[in-house]
Amino acid sequence: MNIQITPKKTDGAERLLEISVPVETVRDEEDKAVRRYAHNARLPGFRPGKAPVAVVRKKFADAIRQEMLESIVQAAYQEALEQQQLKPIAQPHVHDLKFEDGKPLTFELHLEVRPEIALPRTGGFRVARTDSAVAEAQVNEQLEQLRDQRGTWAPSEEKPAPGDLVTVNLSSANEAGVLPEGKEYRLVLGSGQAIAGIEELIMEAAPGQTVERPVKWPDDFPDEAQRGKTKLTRVTLTEAKRKALPDLDDALAREVGDFDSLDALRKAVRQDLEAAAVRQAEADLRSKLLDEIIGANPFDVPQSWVNQLVQAYGEAYQIPEPERERFGNEFRAMAERQVRRDLVIDTLAEQEKLSASESEVDDRVAALAAKRNAKPGEVYAGLQKAGRLREIERNIVEDKVFAWLTERNTIE
Repeated sequence: MNIQITPKKTDGAERLLEISVPVETVRDEEDKAVRRYAHNARLPGFRPGKAPVAVVRKKFADAIRQEMLESIVQAAYQEALEQQQLKPIAQPHVHDLKFEDGKPLTFELHLEVRPEIALPRTGGFRVARTDSAVAEAQVNEQLEQLRDQRGTWAPSEEKPAPGDLVTVNLSSANEAGVLPEGKEYRLVLGSGQAIAGIEELIMEAAPGQTVERPVKWPDDFPDEAQRGKTKLTRVTLTEAKRKALPDLDDALAREVGDFDSLDALRKAVRQDLEAAAVRQAEADLRSKLLDEIIGANPFDVPQSWVNQLVQAYGEAYQIPEPERERFGNEFRAMAERQVRRDLVIDTLAEQEKLSASESEVDDRVAALAAKRNAKPGEVYAGLQKAGRLREIERNIVEDKVFAWLTERNTIE
């Protein structure tokens, strides 16, 4: 097709092309559209395909015009890709389309491509590794959580305290100052399920009692219309339960798992915490290295990728549709950093020819199977069916990239 392509933006992840299609080309495409309609048109008084071109042109003017425009834009897009040697990563957008009889057809073509990333500086950084030591207090805290998980609730006749499970009938005055019929709620005090003022009111009542007084809603309450308001609130404490925790002893250790004694459980908890701390320290180190590289090598990122990631996380977290925009605005910076991170890793892997071999994938699957006490073949088949083998390959490549980076930077 005889078109004129003028690049307006040629760097980064975005491309903006100005397209101009001569009048003659527009007429040719319009004539083709007319002939197609004439061949298939069924009009009263004419045999199929025998209606005069002029009649067809008048009868289907809008449809012919639309088909001609779509044909020209699609052909121009394909020619622009070949001429400019572009590899788009998302559907293009057409802007500012202008079409008048007797004048060239013009429009702007906006598209995104994978940016050509230059990473001239990937070494010479000094990064501190996070201390992965596990304190005894952390072990004790984990053991207390295990006790809490196996606690039992028992009715209490005392006024409730933080940690107690309560059932209450609660109502707050409306705009007219009237207390409506209350609703029943079940919550654990101190867990953030109710605002502080209401929890304080609940703790003033013994089981079976009703108390009421003005309560101020916090200034950061999610519903802006309720922030800072003081409303008469009534609470009837229907039931209170207090959790009884088992002793931290050998019996609890045997109940938790295959442990002969509390010392064995304590040792296992420490080992788990230490392994988690090492993984977190490694993740923090990698994050710091990437921050240094991204800061020293700025580049644009495809916004379509960022949008896709934001949308994917919105669906994964089951964000309601009315809250999607707010979630997107809050999550966008994190999503953009994730895209930058992936682009840096992919670029380094490609430049340094770092890839995952079949044997390395097999070894990783075998290690995973050993942890699950399963056969490697079964685990491999399950991962393949779930489409997760690519994830294992990706992890192996990332490990190689960060090993390569670690050798070229100072880790303190």
